[in-house]
Amino acid sequence: MYQQTYDPMGSAVLSTLVAAIPILTLLYFIALHPHRDAQGVRHLGIAAPYAAFYGVIAAFLVSCLAFHMPLPAAVSAFGLGTLSGFLGIIWIVLAAMFLYTMTLVSGKFEIVKESIVHISFDRRLQCVLIAFSFGAIIEGTSGFGTPVAIAGAVMVGLGFRPFQSAVLNLLANTAPVAWGAIGTPIVTLAAVSGLDQLTLSSMAGHQLPWVSILVPFWLVATFVKMEGGTWKEAFEVWPAALCAGLSFALMQYFASGTNELHLMTDVVSGVFSVICTALFLRFVWHPKTRFLLRSEREELARVGKSAAEVAAASEWKYKYTVKETIHAWLPWVILILCCALWGWPAFKKYMNELFSGIQFTTTLLGSKFAGSLSLPAWDMPALHNLVQRMPPVAAIGAKPEAARFTINWLSAAGTGVFVAALLSGLVLGLTGQQWRAAFGQTMHRMKVPVLVIGQVLGLGFLTRYSGTDAVLGLAFTGAGPLYPFFAAYLGWLGVFLTGSDTASNALFGSLQRITAQQLSLNPVLIVATNSTGGVMGKMIDAQSIMVACAACYDRPEERTRALGPIFRTVFWHSIAGAAVIGVIALLQAYVFPGAIPVLPLPK
Repeated sequence: MYQQTYDPMGSAVLSTLVAAIPILTLLYFIALHPHRDAQGVRHLGIAAPYAAFYGVIAAFLVSCLAFHMPLPAAVSAFGLGTLSGFLGIIWIVLAAMFLYTMTLVSGKFEIVKESIVHISFDRRLQCVLIAFSFGAIIEGTSGFGTPVAIAGAVMVGLGFRPFQSAVLNLLANTAPVAWGAIGTPIVTLAAVSGLDQLTLSSMAGHQLPWVSILVPFWLVATFVKMEGGTWKEAFEVWPAALCAGLSFALMQYFASGTNELHLMTDVVSGVFSVICTALFLRFVWHPKTRFLLRSEREELARVGKSAAEVAAASEWKYKYTVKETIHAWLPWVILILCCALWGWPAFKKYMNELFSGIQFTTTLLGSKFAGSLSLPAWDMPALHNLVQRMPPVAAIGAKPEAARFTINWLSAAGTGVFVAALLSGLVLGLTGQQWRAAFGQTMHRMKVPVLVIGQVLGLGFLTRYSGTDAVLGLAFTGAGPLYPFFAAYLGWLGVFLTGSDTASNALFGSLQRITAQQLSLNPVLIVATNSTGGVMGKMIDAQSIMVACAACYDRPEERTRALGPIFRTVFWHSIAGAAVIGVIALLQAYVFPGAIPVLPLPK
């Protein structure tokens, strides 16, 4: 039995610094390590697979040498993270990119692009509609980086620069994350903390709507700055930004607190936001001036166009019929319906039990591998029930940590996305050549991101089972009365470490409740803040940035060069966003305690 220790160096400060070495190594090589390319141009940051590899090596050294974790257990923890990441995250992103590529090779994506553009020709409003509202719908159905990939690719297709598209979609993929993949983060948080699921969802729904109102303005200001615009140009579209954010926030507040809709909060909020914003722009208000991309403005200026001609040149008549438009949008409708079905608990249970009559038991690498054909599970060798979390991270006498790789291949969200892709290919009438092209392009685009994501998730699991994550988490617990503020940063750290709000909740949900009880704070507030603070870490985790690069850039060398600059650009946005959540949590703890929902009485 490996019992975790949280002060292996005999000094809390030194132990925390040692525990942070793998993260600092990963950060340094992603964003700060200088190197020169083949042309001799100096860049900061190296290729993502190598940066991830150095971070993994550092994690093994710290876990095994400083924290005395047995090497076989460390290898097993890394393997569990990689395997779980493939089924839980990589499978989703691969299938989603396959669907998107199908729409490209079939030519239907051009119709989708034009239908979006004709809601508004203003580039500022396109950012809000695609990255925020449409992205939230995709986050709600599949999560795990899928909205960054799909919405980012859509924006590149509309003419936005790849770097710009990646940054804006990473910023936008914040407020909806707590209910991603049909509420998976909230479900996980309730399971590990022992608190009521609906109460935690409602608490998150009392925090994130304030951010939802802010995000569209945040996006517009960032985009306009990137395009060399002015604050006046950013403020010009405030009515539409307010409409998109407020409509989303109101539905988010309502849906998160209802038993029927709380797991579908992102989907209903995103759809409501798109409808309200489209109707608002169609019948109520539209900006007097039209903001174009810098490249568009430069081209028009080069040929001597006037302001009126610029506006006219940015519009064109919609050339597709209603039938053609509906047909082009069917893959996305199918995606939403399939993900909603796969997220339905009763359907998940049905898929997990589909082949329950076919049972087997065997061993794999000396460890039990058994279950039904539809739900086999492997007890990870040298790890399953052989790691013990200790107080104050876990309660006294807590059960050893399970380390079981459950292969829910039928009920996995990625399977739902893959089924949606297959159905979409049939609906679009793809030829054999188009099927091969879609598959080949997807594999070529995703081979490097898959390698990076697998390494980063393996690193995250290694930090979890070695206990280095808990050492970093405990560093926040000395904040005393200010802990509600730092609880947001603990969730933020968890997402950065694991690449997932769900994984962060599994990592720190129990610790947050224990700390809240020790400090006499409301556990519902503190535990929910782990998830809401965590959403701000989503924009800087390596897997999300890698997915964004894969979706927005065509050439591998471009993705490598973009990784560091993207990280450096969004990092301070991430820090500021977590601070906003922290301030909201502080106010709710001491000024507006009525905003904290009451736990239901035990039955």
